[in-house]
Amino acid sequence: MSVALRSQTATIAKQPSNAADTQDESDVSALIARLTAEVNQVACEKTKSIQKITNQMKMLALNALIESSRAGAQGAGFAVVAQEVRNVGQQVETIARELESQLTNRTGNLMNSIAQMADRSRGERMVDLSLNAIELIDRNLYERTCDVRWWATDSAVVDCAAAPQAAAVSHVSERMAVILGAYTVYLDLWLCDLDGNVLANGRADRFGVVGQNVAQTKWFRAARALRSGDDYAVGDVECQPLLGNAQVVTYCASVREGGKAHGKPTGVLAIHFDWEPQARAIVQGVRVGAADKARVLLVDSNFRVIAASDGQGMLTERISLALEGRRSGFYQDRSGTMVAFHATPGYETYRGLGWFGVIQAGAT
Repeated sequence: MSVALRSQTATIAKQPSNAADTQDESDVSALIARLTAEVNQVACEKTKSIQKITNQMKMLALNALIESSRAGAQGAGFAVVAQEVRNVGQQVETIARELESQLTNRTGNLMNSIAQMADRSRGERMVDLSLNAIELIDRNLYERTCDVRWWATDSAVVDCAAAPQAAAVSHVSERMAVILGAYTVYLDLWLCDLDGNVLANGRADRFGVVGQNVAQTKWFRAARALRSGDDYAVGDVECQPLLGNAQVVTYCASVREGGKAHGKPTGVLAIHFDWEPQARAIVQGVRVGAADKARVLLVDSNFRVIAASDGQGMLTERISLALEGRRSGFYQDRSGTMVAFHATPGYETYRGLGWFGVIQAGAT
């Protein structure tokens, strides 16, 4: 991993404030929900106790009425008292039932509101983490666009593209090997002529690509069409057969006469970003908790999984995102999984490739 990528990964890891604030909010919401549930339980228990007592009062009043009727005229006064006790008991029972109903409704509404607030807070946190992931890869890939345009002006590259003699090929291969020694995020660097033939590479001891033709690749065709040395081209994340089927993102720039931005094109420089380990470090470094049961993803513009924290579905799985015209948001899918997403915002002059950071989180 390059120093830049390690630094950026550390930057994400050192962002506890928002996560801590959200955790505090979650803790407070959980506490309020628990206390509300306890109040609801206590209210129900107490109203049931009141109802039990009033039932006893009503039973005693009924017995008193029976006894007063047996006493005849002498029990008439006592019958009045017993009837009043019975009436009071019925009133208390009615009040207890109304109290239980009102408390249950209100505490139920409060608990639902708290649950909705907790879900919204969790969803917003997941959206922020999705943004962190896609921002980190954007910043990293922005550097790749700078690298390829810079190295395309290297004198060894320019000279070899103009006159690919044996000495020039040997020199540029050595030069590219030096670059690869310092920039460990790349698998290989290739210098191609305008017909797509690989003239030289930086790791000839590992990859025997010299003489191979890449004219039909998407990234080479895009590079051939570049209008100046200030522009770049990029391919999709792919398994590159000439690099042992490693997952790479290939960035290209045109090599031009004299290394000048508007000089005549003489070749194409292709740099192969070692995608899988770098992307894995990003998605596995996102600060989701174990309780979130979350899967962190990067997906391309066709919703193809190009990075996954669980290592599953790489370059084969396509997910369904309910964007509804949004660049960011969250929702629950049919299975109850929370899905949070954020589109690439780009970085500096790098507009991004239409990718998304996505988090699929299970129920807590």
